[in-house]
Amino acid sequence: MEKNKMKIVFFGTPEISVPILEILNEKYKLSLVVTQQDRKKGRGKKLLPPPVKEKALELGIEVFQPENINSQEAIEILKGQEADLFVVIAFGQILKEEVLNIPKLYAINIHASCLPKLRGAAPINRAIIQGHATSGVSIMKMERGLDTGDVALCEEIDISNLNAEELSEKISELGSKLIVEFIENLKAGKVRFDKQDSDLATYADKIDKFTGYIDFETMDTKTICNLVRGLYKKPAASTTYKGERFKILKAEPVDTDVKAGLGEIIEVNKSLVVKTLDGALSILEVQFPGKRIMTIEEHLAGNEFVKGELLGG
Repeated sequence: MEKNKMKIVFFGTPEISVPILEILNEKYKLSLVVTQQDRKKGRGKKLLPPPVKEKALELGIEVFQPENINSQEAIEILKGQEADLFVVIAFGQILKEEVLNIPKLYAINIHASCLPKLRGAAPINRAIIQGHATSGVSIMKMERGLDTGDVALCEEIDISNLNAEELSEKISELGSKLIVEFIENLKAGKVRFDKQDSDLATYADKIDKFTGYIDFETMDTKTICNLVRGLYKKPAASTTYKGERFKILKAEPVDTDVKAGLGEIIEVNKSLVVKTLDGALSILEVQFPGKRIMTIEEHLAGNEFVKGELLGG
């Protein structure tokens, strides 16, 4: 199959999708980019386009923003593209079977785990939260089930010291490499799909506003640190101080045998040290409502944490 005859429709919405959009357009020239509708964001509730739309327009690619990708109107528009491939990463809507059957060859998903591990909505966050040492990217043929399709390529990466933002960047980089490898294999007639072993499947549940609440009564230090890394910036791990909820953006374990109540502040200095089930947690970066992300030193310049007080109480 010649380069100029490989017709690809790309589906994606957030920042993680942008580098993949760029590499596909550079190598194969995308015929259409499908993304979510503009949303109101920020304190001013300004209507803003998704990152994929911004990049597609910058590159001069036609953009389609359906309210419902499975509507008859959307289906007719997609059929009109006469695409060989649909390539999907973090689009944000479920594609039903009628949509998946539109491309001449395949609808392909770039999934942020080595399937069948972490099928579902939040594999990047859950891999870190659950303390996995590795994650990866799978190039998967889409079907009706939830990330159950046959896998053409999979590659692992070490995630032991990454937060969710850093892992997203790694996934995007690796996904860009693997989708090009897949398309080149496809053009050469070398693609082979392998069935997933459903007995080994695990699931990455959706992240909501309750996922990041830190409970010092039940969580050990490692669990809290994984939660902080896995939910970095959005929605972020959080706790309360004197009734006010704040986010924790960076934390690390501390060995201590200090006798104190769970969640009690045992040191206030360049970090905020808090007693946990099995030791202590050093909190290094925080964000209070309406404020920017600050180091503890920056926060203490105009505010205070008091030794002996409790977090989360």
